[in-house]
Amino acid sequence: MFIITHDNVSCQGYSFDMGISLVSGPAPREDGPTIGADLVEAQQRLRKMVLDTLPSPNSRRNYAKALDDLFAFSAGRPLTRALVMEYRASIEALAASTINVRLSAIRKLVDEARKNGMLSTEEAGHLTDIPNIRQKGTRLGNWLTREQARELLAVPDRSTLKGKRDYVILALLVGCALRRQELALLEVETIQLREGRWVLADLEGKGRRVRTVAVPVWVKQGVNAWMSAAGIEDGPLLRSITKGGTMGKSLSDWAIWSVVEQSAKQIGIEGFGAHDLRRTCAKLCRKSGGDLEQIKFLLGHSSIQTTERYLGSEQEIAVAVNDSLGLAGSE
Repeated sequence: MFIITHDNVSCQGYSFDMGISLVSGPAPREDGPTIGADLVEAQQRLRKMVLDTLPSPNSRRNYAKALDDLFAFSAGRPLTRALVMEYRASIEALAASTINVRLSAIRKLVDEARKNGMLSTEEAGHLTDIPNIRQKGTRLGNWLTREQARELLAVPDRSTLKGKRDYVILALLVGCALRRQELALLEVETIQLREGRWVLADLEGKGRRVRTVAVPVWVKQGVNAWMSAAGIEDGPLLRSITKGGTMGKSLSDWAIWSVVEQSAKQIGIEGFGAHDLRRTCAKLCRKSGGDLEQIKFLLGHSSIQTTERYLGSEQEIAVAVNDSLGLAGSE
């Protein structure tokens, strides 16, 4: 049972009084739980301890949602294996990947409690051996054909400043297979010459894995046009632009998502996101004869098996990667 039984437990400067259940809280409101606002103090502190260990903003957002849902579901009950199994059953209508992320958040919560002396190793073990939901089949997601990718790249009006920026967003996503968070954080200084060609050097991605990504010539030409028109010499490559034409200091990953979604709608594709352009790059690389291991490096995957699943096949093929996307006429 995940509940404080000592007179007082302190960790990282926080003190928990006797009898406070670490997942108990007020009963859910009739209009639904209010994220964060209805959490008892112990829950808020535990939540903060978990989120402070996560480097990725996306992971923090997903884990925060998972913990808030768990706290609301517990409705005053302590965290036990039975409660976790009941919670898992209550969300079985969600996608397997979503359920597994929420279970991972619970394991992280339990692990932080163990590390801070709130739980014994044995108690933590009972709470963390809840199995994930097995995902059947392979989710291939969305991607564009070469012709659709060309059509998408033609959407931004590159006679305007915003159009030049939006083109760069689309070009870097489909030409370099970046994640939208990587693109939002991309600095001008990351664009470097290596071995006689332009690359995004030492790009830190998911899981803090570092990779260097080659920049196709047509993508670099788009970047040059944007930087020249915007007068950007250093700092964040992408900037927000007001309706009056004033530039901000950065651009959020959600703004990038919006640019992709709105551009895709203009070519008649609904529900298309930034990650689908990353998948499009991988698919076009493969169709152009890209070596599977080189595609793995491009995507920043930890294993070639991950890349095989990402592409939806175990077929291994050879030769160049993202220099041969067939999009050179889009510059």
